Formats: sequence, C-alpha cells, structure tokens
Amino acid sequence: MHTQTGDDLMARILARPADDEVRGRLANDLLNELFDGYPVDNLRALLRSGDDDAVQTGSWLLSELGERAASLLDEAPALLAHPRRQVRFFAVEFVLLAAEEQEDAAVLAQAITLSRDPDTAIRWKVLHFLAMASTEQLMLGLSRLADPELGRHTAALVAADTGEPDPGEVVSGLAGDDPVARLFAAATATRMAEEDPALLRHAARARDEEVSSFAQWQLGRFEN
Repeated sequence: MHTQTGDDLMARILARPADDEVRGRLANDLLNELFDGYPVDNLRALLRSGDDDAVQTGSWLLSELGERAASLLDEAPALLAHPRRQVRFFAVEFVLLAAEEQEDAAVLAQAITLSRDPDTAIRWKVLHFLAMASTEQLMLGLSRLADPELGRHTAALVAADTGEPDPGEVVSGLAGDDPVARLFAAATATRMAEEDPALLRHAARARDEEVSSFAQWQLGRFEN
C-alpha cells in the first residue's frame, strides 16, 4: 500500500481540503512524518502560504513539535500577530516550548504582551504561558517588554520565583479590577502551588472565569 510522504501531505494540505476531518487527518500524518525525520523547515510553505487554514495547521504542528522546531522561531512573531485566534493560540504554546535563548527575548516579550489580547481563549493560553515558563524565559521576555505595566507584573512574577512572594498581594491581585493583574496573580499562585496550593485553590474560586477555570484545571496536578 502506498504511504504518503511528507511532500505528498504538504501538497494536499496546501490544496485546501474543505473537510475539517480530512485536514486533521493529514495534519496528524504529517506530524508523524516530521517526527520520523521529514525536514521541519519545510513547514515554512504552510506558514507563509497566505491561507489561514494552512497557517493554522502549520502553527499546530509547531506547537506539537516544540523545541524540535526551534529553527522556525523566526516565524513566531507573525503567528503571534495573526488575525485567527487558533493561530495565535498555538503560537503561544510553540514559544513556551521552543524559545529559551537570548535571541528569543523579543518573541517571548511578544507572547507576554498577548496577556492584553481581546480574545478570552488567548488570554487563557497566555496565563498558561506565564504559569509554566521558566524563570529564565520570563527574564528574557522582561528584558524586551515595552509596556511598563506588563514589565512590572513580569518582574513581580520573576521575584516570586527568586524570593518570598507575598500571599496577600496575590489575593489582592486576584480580587482586583485589572484583568491583566488577575492573570499574573493566577500565574503566581500556580507557580507556588507545588509547595502550597492554598493560593491556587483561592484562584479556583475567583469570579474571573479565565482565572478560575485555569486554576481548577491546574489543581488536578496537585490534588489527584
């Protein structure tokens, strides 16, 4: 039986299959080819195709490949700014998994800046980024942040990793009116949860649905 090669799969995806199920199957088959050695850089054809569905497929593949696709981090700025929410969503995950060098500071800052994205799903994904990024990733992003307020929040998140965070400040941030401050407070609560999940439990009861749903999901890591 003929097995489709990576090139075959790429061509079929670029031919714009109308059926979502077909497109998903092709994407999964291509992912397997990529893990088996098909050149990751060939994904640039999807990412630069100008077709939103193909770009979305490409960004999903990057999020699945993670650091294996680090050579394509130069594509991330355009993906993080893409008008389609799914593309931005997958791009945030890709940056989290692949960006860790000094030259990645700008794209890390761009991902942090999406904490102001108008789309709820993107803000939720950025909360995941803030909660899971290494201290080094946050410091790199901080070094290139142009937004002073986000800089303060990110610096506080770094300080919580390297010092003794004030639980009262986290509780205050979770209860405050600033949605961005709530995201960063929830990220701090998550990062502290391995030692003490009390603040994460508090976040799980927050009125902010983005925060509460994320915190409830994360509590499963510590309480199951």
